[in-house]
Amino acid sequence: MHNIINFIGKNVKLGKNVKIWHFTYIGDNTEIGDNTKIGSLVHIDYNVKIGKNCMIEGMVYIPPLTVIGDNVFIGPGVIITNDPYPPSKKLVGIYISDNVVIGAGAILKAGIKVGENSIIGMGSVVTKDVPCNTVVYGNPAKIRYSYDEYVKRRRSWEEGTI
Repeated sequence: MHNIINFIGKNVKLGKNVKIWHFTYIGDNTEIGDNTKIGSLVHIDYNVKIGKNCMIEGMVYIPPLTVIGDNVFIGPGVIITNDPYPPSKKLVGIYISDNVVIGAGAILKAGIKVGENSIIGMGSVVTKDVPCNTVVYGNPAKIRYSYDEYVKRRRSWEEGTI
């Protein structure tokens, strides 16, 4: 027998075909778009907006005021922050554009913008805006190469040529 315990707050809007795994918290006034999948042990706080066709892996923290576009992949253990001077009384959201990939264990600083078609490598500490069509990684995260180069490397990996 399986007991699946999730908490879904007030005024939450879930799109069609949203899948939510075990032990997930979704705060009040949050919107999640169609075909989005939320992994186990994810904490999505209040006033969050998540687009369609996203995949949020397990143990991710998404604070209030975060906006996530469409077709975004967030790897396990990612931490998004919203307080640049904790614990302050003023919070600021993060904006994650469409078609972004955020690798496992990355940490994103409050107030940044992650541009469309960008990739954040696993374990990165992102302290500044990420431009569109770039790959960043490291601590602090820095631009390493272009999105087009990433696509070439991924294709080579999948074809077994690297």
